[in-house]
Formats: sequence, C-alpha cells, structure tokens
Amino acid sequence: MKQVNLRILRTILPLLLGMFLSIGAFAQQISIRGHVKDVTGEPIIGANILVKGTSNGTITDFDGNFVLNAPQNSILVFSFVGYKSAEIPATRSMVVTLQDDAVMLEEAVVIGYGTVKKNDATGSVTAIKPDKLNRGLTTNAQDLMAGKIAGVNVVSNGGTPGGGATIRIRGGSSLSASNDPLIIIDGLAMDNDGVKGLANPLSMVNPNDIETFTVLKDASATAIYGSRASNGVIIITTKKGSAGAAPSVAYDGNVSMSNVKETLDVLNASDYRKWIVALYGEDSDAYRALGNSNTDWQDEIYRTALSTDHNLTISGGLKNMPYRVSLGYTNQNGIIETSKFERYTASVNVAPSFLDGYLKLNGNLKAMLAKSRYADGGVVGAAARFDPTQSVYSSDDVYKNYFGGYFQWTTSGTALNDPNWTRTFNSLAPANPVSTLEMKDDRATSKSLVGNLEVDYKFHFLPDLRLHMNGGMDLSTGKQTTDINPYSASNNYYGSYGWEKIDKYNLSFNSYLQYTKQLNIHNFDVMGGYEWQHFHREGSSRYNGYYQSTHTEKPGEAYNLTTKEWASENFLVSFFGRLNYSLLDRYLFTATVRHDGSSRFHKDNRWGTFPSFALGWKIKEEAFMKDVDLFSDLKLRLGYGITGQQNIGSDYAYFASYNANKDGAYYPIGYGNGETYRPNAYNKNLKWEKTTTYNAGLDFGFLNGRITASADYYFRKTDDLLNYVYVAAGTNFKNQVNANVGSLENKGFELTINAKPIVEKDLTWDVGFNLTYNKNEITKLTSGDGEGYYVTTGGISAGTGNTVQAHAVGHPASSFYVYQQVYDKNGKPIENLFVDRNGDGVVNESDKYFYKKPTADVLMGFTSKLIYKAWDLSFSLRASFNNYVYNDVESSNSDMGTLYAPSNFLVNRPTMVLANNFQGTGNYYMSDYYVQNASFLKCDNITLGYSFKKLFGLGVSGRAYAAVSNVFTITDYKGLDPEVSRTVTGGVDMGIDRDIYPRPLVSLIGLSLNF
Repeated sequence: MKQVNLRILRTILPLLLGMFLSIGAFAQQISIRGHVKDVTGEPIIGANILVKGTSNGTITDFDGNFVLNAPQNSILVFSFVGYKSAEIPATRSMVVTLQDDAVMLEEAVVIGYGTVKKNDATGSVTAIKPDKLNRGLTTNAQDLMAGKIAGVNVVSNGGTPGGGATIRIRGGSSLSASNDPLIIIDGLAMDNDGVKGLANPLSMVNPNDIETFTVLKDASATAIYGSRASNGVIIITTKKGSAGAAPSVAYDGNVSMSNVKETLDVLNASDYRKWIVALYGEDSDAYRALGNSNTDWQDEIYRTALSTDHNLTISGGLKNMPYRVSLGYTNQNGIIETSKFERYTASVNVAPSFLDGYLKLNGNLKAMLAKSRYADGGVVGAAARFDPTQSVYSSDDVYKNYFGGYFQWTTSGTALNDPNWTRTFNSLAPANPVSTLEMKDDRATSKSLVGNLEVDYKFHFLPDLRLHMNGGMDLSTGKQTTDINPYSASNNYYGSYGWEKIDKYNLSFNSYLQYTKQLNIHNFDVMGGYEWQHFHREGSSRYNGYYQSTHTEKPGEAYNLTTKEWASENFLVSFFGRLNYSLLDRYLFTATVRHDGSSRFHKDNRWGTFPSFALGWKIKEEAFMKDVDLFSDLKLRLGYGITGQQNIGSDYAYFASYNANKDGAYYPIGYGNGETYRPNAYNKNLKWEKTTTYNAGLDFGFLNGRITASADYYFRKTDDLLNYVYVAAGTNFKNQVNANVGSLENKGFELTINAKPIVEKDLTWDVGFNLTYNKNEITKLTSGDGEGYYVTTGGISAGTGNTVQAHAVGHPASSFYVYQQVYDKNGKPIENLFVDRNGDGVVNESDKYFYKKPTADVLMGFTSKLIYKAWDLSFSLRASFNNYVYNDVESSNSDMGTLYAPSNFLVNRPTMVLANNFQGTGNYYMSDYYVQNASFLKCDNITLGYSFKKLFGLGVSGRAYAAVSNVFTITDYKGLDPEVSRTVTGGVDMGIDRDIYPRPLVSLIGLSLNF
C-alpha cells in the first residue's frame, strides 16, 4: 500500500507543478517574429516551429518568416526535412539557421561490400525503407517493392497463399539462363533455387524485420558482384537494436479477409440447356447427358478466406551491445478451397562493440518454418468448363462406388482388369473441380536457418585501415507430400502416394581490407577482398499407386513406382576491389573489378573479369551554381561496366554426365543389376554471358529538398547469350545443346520523383512517382544469323505442343509469333482465315509474323501519403502500358462445335466466345486475335490509420489501421487479370493467361503497439 501511495504522489506532484508553471507562463505570453534560413542564407519555406511540450506552433512563409505567440522563457523547436532540428529559447526577435542533416544528406546507402554516402554515390542505386503507413497485406518481402522503384517490375505469381513473384530489373538479360536478380540478405548472397514449400529466398524473411531495400541497377554498382549481377542486385538489410537504448517491446498484427474479386462469365445452367437443344436437339445423346441441377462451379471452389499475421519484437541495447529479437506468425488461407500457407519466423541480431569501438561484431540468425497446402491449379479452368447442369455429388451407385460420391464423366473400366471396378474416369473430359480439391492432399513443409557473423576491426596503429570479414550460411530443407485418392478423377482406381524432398546449403565467406584517407582536397577509399561460396543441393522422391485388392493379377501391389535421387553442387571463388576517389568533394570517381571463377564452366573458360568505372559531378557545389535558387541539389552520374551470368541451369553442362533411367528400364547384360543410364547433352565451350551497361543519370532537388528527383538513361548489351541450338546428328548426345550464340539489348529511361506538396503544422502530404521505359531486342541468335531462324516458346492449351511465342533477331524476347487474322465487314474474325503475308497463294507456317510482346513499354508507380494530426491516408497505384497477353482462356474454349464429345461428356463455354461461334476448324487458336492489349492501371492498396500516444491513459503508443489490397483494375483486356506470370519448368511463362490462381480482394484491420 505504501508503494501505491508513493506511486500516486510521484504521478500527481509533477502534474500539479506543471499546472502552476503553465499558468505562470500563460500569464507572460510574448509575440515572436522570426526568420529561418539555411547555412547559405537561403530562406527555408515551410519550416515547422513548435512550442516544446505543446501543440502550439506555426510554419514559415515563402520568405522564411514566421509570427508566433508563446510563453516567455519557453523553448521553440525548429524542424524541416533535410535539416537538423534545433531547440532555441524564445525571444521577441529570432533569426535561426538550420544545419544540413548529415543523416539525411549524407545517409549511408548499402552497396556491395560496404556503404557509401548517399550524395557520393556514382552508380544507379535506389534505397527505400518499407513504409508501414502505406501498405496492404504483406506476406513476402517482394510485396513491399511492387510499384515503388523505377526500373523494377514485380509480378506476383497469382494469388497462391505464400506464393512467389517474378522480379525483373531493367528487363531480362538472358533467354535460357536465369533473369532473376541476385538477392543478398545481411551480406549473404542467396541462390534463387527454392526448396519444396519455399517459393524464393524472399519468403524466408519476415517483412516486418526488413529495415531497407537497396537495388543496384547499373553495372557500375553491380559489377562488384561480377558473375551474378547481370540481372541487378537487391540488398536487404534487417533491423537492429540501438546501443544504450532501454528495452522496448513492439507488436504488429492484423486480421484480413480475402474474397474472389471476379469470376469468368460462363453459361449458366438455363442458357446452357438452350445451347445444347439448339445445337443437338432434344432427341440427342447430348441432351440426354444433361443433368437436372444448376451449379455455379466457380462458386463451389472459391471461398471467403480469413488470415492473420502477428509479429512481436524486443529491442534495445546494453552499453556496447545493441540487440533485437523478433517472432512472427503468418496464417494465410487462400480463396480456393483447401489452399493455405502458414509460417513461423524468428530472428536474433546482436551487434556488440569492443576496444572502444575499434572492434565491432554483428551477428544475425533467422529461422523459418513454413507449412503449405496447395490447391490443384487446374480447378480454375475446370470450374469454367464443367457442365453447369450437373450436381457436385451424386447418390448413384457408380459415383458412390468409384468416385467417392462425386459426379464425374465415366467410361468403361474393363482395361483395369478388376471385376469389381467396372467404370472409371473419362480422361478426355474435365474433372469435377470440387472432387479434385478434396481428393488431393498436397502439402509441403520447409525449414530454413540463415545466419551470418560479421567482424569489423579498425587497426589501432592505423585507424584509417579496417578489416571486414563475413561468414554466412543458408541451410534449407523442404518436403512435399502428395496423396491422391483412388476415387479421384486424375488417378482413379490406383491413387497416387508419394513425396519429394530437397535439401540445400549455401556456405559463404568473404573478407576485405578497406583504407580511407582524407588529404586536404582529396578523399580516397580503397578496398580489396576475397570471397568463397559453396552451393549444394540434393533431392530424392518416391511416387506410386496401388492395385486394388480385388485386381485379377496384382492385388495390392505397387503400381508405377518411380524413385529418384540426385545431388548437385557448385563453387564460386572471387577476388574483388574498389576505388572511390573524390576531389574537392565535388568530383567523384569509382572503379571496381571482380575476378570470378565458377565450377560450372570448363577450366579454359572458368575465370571471368568484370570491371566498372563511374564518374560523379556535384554541380550544385560549383561556384556558378551557388546562387541558383532553383536547385537545392544537382548531380551528374556516368557509368560503364561489365557483369556476368553463371546461373545457366546446370552445374555440369560442360562435360558428359549420365542420369539413371526410371525404374523398370533395365537390361540383363550379365553383371550388376542391369540398371541403365541416359547421357545428357554437354558443351565444353560454355562460358559466361557478359552484359555491358552504359548509364547516365542526373539527381536534382528543389525547394530545399521538398522535391527530389533522379533520371537515368541506360543501354545494356548481353553478349555470348546462351541459347539452345541444333547440332549435327552424332556429334552430341542430343540434337540440341546449350551454347553461347546470341546477343540481346535493353535500353531505357527511368524517372523518380518524390515531393512534399504540403508541409504544415497539422497537415503533411508526401507523394512519389516513378516511370520506367524499356526496349528489348535480340540482335543475334545463331552463329550464322540465319534469316528466318527462331526459337519457339510460350506453350498453349489448344492442340498438342503448340506455341505462340518465339525468340528471333530483330524482335523482343518472347514476342508473339502468330497468323494475321482476317475479319468480315462487321469486324468479326473469320475462323481459320489468315492473311497470306508472303503472297505465295498458300497460308502456312511461312505466313506467321511477329506481333507484339508480353513486356510493357512503360511502367509507372504512384504513391500518396496524407497525414492530418493523428490520421493518415495512403494509397498506391501501378500502371503498365503496351503489354500484350495471349488469352489462352478464350482460345482454348472457343470451339463451340464440341460442347458434346462423342465419348459422352459435356463442356461449358465462357460467354466471351459465343459471338464468334467458332467450330474448331483448323489452327484458329494460332491467330493474333487472341493476342490482346493488357495495359492496366491498378490500385494496389488504400490504407487509413490513426496513431495514438497513450492507449487508455497507459504509456503505450501505437496505430490502428484498416487497408484494402488489390482494390481495382482498369483495363480493356478481356480476361480476368491482365497481369500474368506463371512459373513453369525451366523458367517463367510470361504473357500466357492460363489457369492463373486469381489475386483476391483483401480487406484488413491491424494494430501496432509500442510498449
């Protein structure tokens, strides 16, 4: 009780004292007139002046002047973006000079193996901090980047819970090799190959732990990473504690609701019956195959999904040891029934310093456990095609005995050789999508442990010299188990049971010496180092079904048993160096070089050298610019460099290797077990792809930094481009090998603008805009540049093995390669009638032409954040112009002549195909009619929040917020979503709209608390 009384006294006495002081001060108000300027004497417009401890304040006018009434002897706080805040006693007349904020103007930007002051950077480098006030649902780190950075295009692979994304920086630089950027997390270079249940390296980082993203775009910035940097570099730095800070606890959590945004318009049961009657008549097998139900199959597979995300952080610092510990839990349910993603994360960071700061350590450890259940992606298309007159379930004995009570299209089961299983699934028909979801249990569990330890020692005898060492590891394992019921459509009778497991580790060590020295007007920063990295992957799998116990010949035995074991590894050894030199703090020069050796190439081609050079000129620091009030900052950047590509898809492509054949492929040759092996194609002359980049950039600012902008022009050319080419019969183990026979160019322009249109006492408005223009063209594909040569890609559903895209000289990568459609006088396409482009009187393969491309000419992003007192309102927009998509959904469903198949099943059609009424004649699906403009404007999120300093009078601050993600899309594209990207075997399928997991509309409420 005594303690309680003392606590009350300690609370009340300061309040009473404060009241008396406030009354006394109020009685002695003075009128203050003043002027605020910077160190050059220029007035600062919109500077904030606040009476400390109160909400009483004002801002300066266009001349930097202000008037304010305040208590005598009070303290005024002066602040403005880009300047250090100042606290000055109030007087009747004041002239205040604000100093440049070195943290803002000389903020350290993370680059390869070190940092550089923001205003000393010579390369094209963009650093952003995730904006907690302006984001919707954020499951993976890539969600924080979409639309925020010029030159960076992030396209999620649909709405799959926990799904990955395709990230491209300044367009792709390769055809058959990887186009993914190098990702570095706290100094550890990751590989882009995931394990089962782990979409990409970004999935293992809790977005709540990320402090900054730094994107290196031009070669002068990326060449320090040499052979892995052709596609750009993304450096992620996670949060840390603060030395000497008291322990603090923070919670951030949200609950979200996801709904399917839009479904495909298809014929309902009533209209479908009318079409069947009109096409086939009431006295037909087609009419007799109709059911008596009215089923919306899309409604059956979609659901309203509830998800949660929770994060708890403890941070602080002992005298010389900052620390931070965080825990995270994500439970994301998908809008397709059965799909789910669950993730647990934990991270620890400690950064002690010793020997009066001469020795610094930084340790990071991140652990992740993820559990996923996947929905079969084929149900999206099946739900649109399945007969709407049929019911989901059936009490008929056929369906109860052989399909678990689900309706399916059936055929004779005689071939099964089981008298008790007389009917089976008709494999030509679409499968009941609800049955597909319920009969397939597809789950994956992945675990990752990522850690690194950095040691930084500044030599006592020579403090300008420091040694930095960093050792890191990425240990990951993932196992996917897929069990398919024998009553399913896909594996009827036998079922399928099995698993696939992948384990990998990535070990890294690098060290470098850095010497910095200021000599009068000269500043030197010299660095040289060494790096070693080892990537190892291994996997195994086993799948089989079972004959039913009633089978005539093999009761209960395994069916179609397949097993596989494999392992692969590669090493990378590198030497690197960098020189930064500045003269008069105005003229900047940077040179880097990296010498890489990769085990993926023959010893004659194993080593590659990757140099870069860059110049910077701080024009604003010149005497002739000092009095130019228009600019507050002006800097020119010029850069050149060469980067490489060694992620070619195989660790052993340069020598002959053999794979064991599938189980059952044996030959009794008299010794051993008779197991046979098949050879792989190889090319000992394989070497690095090399990308040469030229970059010119201009950074500028206006109105004392209230408006900042940067513009970049770049030209990138990739030589020794890898591509699969045909070789003479008998010269290799296959008729195609991977060889360096191509060149590819990207050139473009980037613009970034950030502004503060409103800066007032209670109201601020921040806006950001970025624009990217990129043109891509293949300039060489084969060693002879044969006219008419092309490489097909972009598989479609219609027909067998058909493709609608190709790589060819003079065209962008993956351009659509199709026939030119002929239309009637009403603008309606005439089925299977195409233009004879070469005029030889015959329409054949020679009349195909290159038409449009899947990548956009222009990308834009716009963000807005408005803060009024404790309220904030934010939104993000993205736009894409002149990107085209092949509408596979429309083309594969255009044949109105096959609503009923002779093998006795019915299929539905989208309403978009009715007007054309195609009958399935010829190669109608190879038409440019299906290549459609998919330009769009998207609103990614809208967020409304309220911040509070004390919750219920307690010492708890925080913010409550509500957000909506994937708000709207404006487009002329006929499909559901103009933004398409699918991960397929061997890479990413761009520009083909086919069975994409729909992106949901997400509504979210969240709460952040700081204790």
